[in-house]
Amino acid sequence: MKIRMAQYGTKHGHASGKLLALKKNPAIDLVGVFEPDTKQREQLEGKLEPYLGVTFFDSEDQILQDKSIIAVASEGQNAESLNQTARLIESGKHVWYDKPAGDDWSKWKEVISLAKKSDLQIQMGYMLRYHDGFREIATWARDGMLGDIYSIRAHMSTNISPEARAIISEGHDGGIFYDLAGHMIDQVVWILGRPLKTTSFLRNDSGVVPGFSDNTLGVFEYQNAMAWVDIAAMEIAPMARRFEVYGSEGSAILIEPFEPGKTIRLCLRKDRKNYKSGEQFYEGEHFIEIEGTQRQIAYERELESFISVIMGECPSDRSLDHELLVQETLLRALGRI
Repeated sequence: MKIRMAQYGTKHGHASGKLLALKKNPAIDLVGVFEPDTKQREQLEGKLEPYLGVTFFDSEDQILQDKSIIAVASEGQNAESLNQTARLIESGKHVWYDKPAGDDWSKWKEVISLAKKSDLQIQMGYMLRYHDGFREIATWARDGMLGDIYSIRAHMSTNISPEARAIISEGHDGGIFYDLAGHMIDQVVWILGRPLKTTSFLRNDSGVVPGFSDNTLGVFEYQNAMAWVDIAAMEIAPMARRFEVYGSEGSAILIEPFEPGKTIRLCLRKDRKNYKSGEQFYEGEHFIEIEGTQRQIAYERELESFISVIMGECPSDRSLDHELLVQETLLRALGRI
C-alpha cells in the first residue's frame, strides 16, 4: 500500500527537487500541492516541470483535514515555513521539512515537543547527510579513526542574484549564513556535539543588497576543538565548496567541489582499516575515489530514509534532539538566542 503524501509550499529553493523525488518514489502516492500564493501557483500549475500533472489544492485544509495524508513535504520559503510546519504537526502529519527551521526559537521548540508527544517524525532537509563523501568522513570521525577531532573547516559559498538575496532576508537576519550554514552546522554538531561558544562575522561586502550579510563566517568553539563555517553569496562559479576534518590520528578532506564530491583526501598516523599510515613525504596520503552524489540523488535518499522511519522499519538517521541542536546552534551563531 502506498503512502499518501502532499507538498505544502513551492517557494523554497529545494521545492522542485523534492517534488520530483516524491513523484519518482514508487512507495509514494502524491496527492497534491498547496501553494498559498496564487500568483506563484499560476506560474507553476500546468506550466513547468515537475509541477505538470500535479493536483493543486485550493486550501490548506485539503491537506490538514485529510487523515489519509500521513506525511507532507514542507517547502515554503524561509519566512513562512516554520508556521506551516507547525500546522502540519498540529494536524498529525509527519513532516519532511526543508531548512532552516525559522528564527522563532520558542516556536521551534514547541513544534519539536509536540512531534515527540505525538510520535511524529520531522526530518530536516539537510541533504548532505545522504552524500557518500560526507557520510564516510563522519563515520571515520565518530568511530575514532581520525583520533581526537580538533578542527573542522567548511566552505559552502554560492552566487545568487540580488532578487534571491532580498527574498532570503525577508524577516530574517544573517543573510546567506542563515540560509546555508545549517548544512555545515548539521555536520559539525553530528561530529562534535553542542559548541561551548559561537562567534559570527556577518558582513555586507558586495553592497549589492544593503543590509544583506553576503560575506560570513561562523566560529564554533569546543573544549578541545574549533570549527569554522564560511559562506559568501558572490563566489564566482564553479564554487570551490570544501569540507575538512582534522584529528590527532588523521585528516579527511572532501575535495572541492563537494557536490558531487568524487574524491576524499585521507591522511593517517597509523594503519587503519584498509589504509596505510605515513610519517613523512606523504606516504600516508590516500586519494579515495568515490562515486559522488548528485543533489537529486541525495533528495531521493532523504525521502527513502523518511519513509522507512514513518513506516517503523528503522530509527531516524538524526533524532529530533539533533534537529533541535542544529537550529539552536545556527541561531546562537546569529545572536538570536
